[in-house]
Amino acid sequence: MSTFEERYGQLKDNLDAAEEDLMKFYEKHNKAAGTRARKSLMKLKKLSHEIRQEIQEIKNNDL
Repeated sequence: MSTFEERYGQLKDNLDAAEEDLMKFYEKHNKAAGTRARKSLMKLKKLSHEIRQEIQEIKNNDL
């Protein structure tokens, strides 16, 4: 199992990467940044799902 700090760090890193590319895409209309932003957002979605599963598993095992 991962620690809170590890999981939160992973989420924050991915969110920061997405933010940079989203700004480049929306402000400068950089298409490559849009592709990178979509990729970062997909990683966030996957990581969020993994964390949700981990929380559910911990919650069920503690009962």
